[in-house]
Amino acid sequence: MNDNIKKIKSMIRDIPDFPKKGILFRDITTALKDAETLKLTIDEIYEAFKDEKINYIAGIESRGFIYGMPLAYKLNCGFIPIRKPNKLPGEVISVEYELEYGKDKIEIHKDALKPTDKVLIVDDLLATGGTAAAAVKLIKQVANPVGVAFVIELEDLKGRKKLPNDLKVVSLVKY
Repeated sequence: MNDNIKKIKSMIRDIPDFPKKGILFRDITTALKDAETLKLTIDEIYEAFKDEKINYIAGIESRGFIYGMPLAYKLNCGFIPIRKPNKLPGEVISVEYELEYGKDKIEIHKDALKPTDKVLIVDDLLATGGTAAAAVKLIKQVANPVGVAFVIELEDLKGRKKLPNDLKVVSLVKY
């Protein structure tokens, strides 16, 4: 683990019993409010993907927006929001996926991407992998996902196994 990753990890606050008893929540707000840590986080993801010739960052609602926008700026590419249902005003394409207790859906505008576009999907956390896998499936409908980037990965939940082996998957801080 390099010094930048150590610094990022040190700025992530642990909150026990949130959102319910028995859960240890990894809170990124403390890392976001520190300018140096925010810069290091964006820089580390940038370094991992700078040579991929990415056309778009697709940020998963909502924390993927936080990291996706400055990363898009740094990579000199556009940003596509991956939203929950009924949040986008235009015609959408969507993917439904299983949750622990039910189903959910994510969407992008139908005209957001074209088949030749190379897309990096970004979110703050990889846990069980359901949302990330759905995002990959959604982007594959219309473009070429080249990777998925996370700030945090909860390795015990094995979310990485739900992601395609041909994608570059980067997580900065692992628990």
